[in-house]
Amino acid sequence: MTEGQIQPTDLIRAGGAVVWRGDLRAPEVAVVHRPKYDDWSFPKGKLKPGEHVVAGAVREVAEETGLSVALGRHLPPVHYLKGGRLKRVDYWAARVVEQVAEDPSDEVDALEWLSLEEARTRLTYEWDAGLLRALMAAPLDTTPFVLVRHGYAGNRQDWHGDDDLRPLDEAGQEQARTVAELLTGYRPTSLVSSPSRRCVQTLLPYAAEEALRIRTERLLTETDHDPPLTLALALSLLDEGEPTALCGHGKVLPELISAMCESRFEGHVEDPHLRKGGVAVLHHVAGKIVAVDRYAT
Repeated sequence: MTEGQIQPTDLIRAGGAVVWRGDLRAPEVAVVHRPKYDDWSFPKGKLKPGEHVVAGAVREVAEETGLSVALGRHLPPVHYLKGGRLKRVDYWAARVVEQVAEDPSDEVDALEWLSLEEARTRLTYEWDAGLLRALMAAPLDTTPFVLVRHGYAGNRQDWHGDDDLRPLDEAGQEQARTVAELLTGYRPTSLVSSPSRRCVQTLLPYAAEEALRIRTERLLTETDHDPPLTLALALSLLDEGEPTALCGHGKVLPELISAMCESRFEGHVEDPHLRKGGVAVLHHVAGKIVAVDRYAT
């Protein structure tokens, strides 16, 4: 699992991607040349202050390549020293959606699509070759099923009305905006939520930006949650094969994540619990889960 929350620290954070296209068994990958360093590497760059690492990776790829991408599995992060400070670069497998700009950045003066073997030879840094191995260690073309816990919504004890009507507070609204940035990296086209106001509001910024309808399901509420039926609902959505984001509650999601992974994942999920505003991404191929990433907001 992967954590994406930015913490105040001397650690330099950056994000990027191994962008691929073509044959799933023998893909080409995008490699860029930076004249300032005279190196060949995968597109990446430093995060802006307060920027989520997922959003930063998508932005940097676009800025250095002109490509709009959809993220897949998280790849092993790279660590190295930069000016005496430790730098961490998080990478994802990323599928090309479309080219949106030509020559977008003066930091890059060349982009080449290379076979895996050609890329290994061309890449300047040894750790980038390791990313190629990780890229091909699991299926490339995966579909995301994103589970989101609603953001902060004040204190339950201080709310005197129907709990389903309790809204996000100011911190929760900020989390919802960050969730929208994160979801943009995975491009879900199906949005499903508990009808509780705080859950719907957590998906609302992304839904508004993408002009998508939020479908509500009472099986995702704390009161009407029925574990076997809720699992059946989630698995049916998984099997539809559409990139999906589902928002629910802290009392519902851990059990649901565990049950989904027990049913469809051969790997191990260490901790299914999400903090408020947290996200788990189940990457699947035809309904079989092949990787799980987790992020804070």
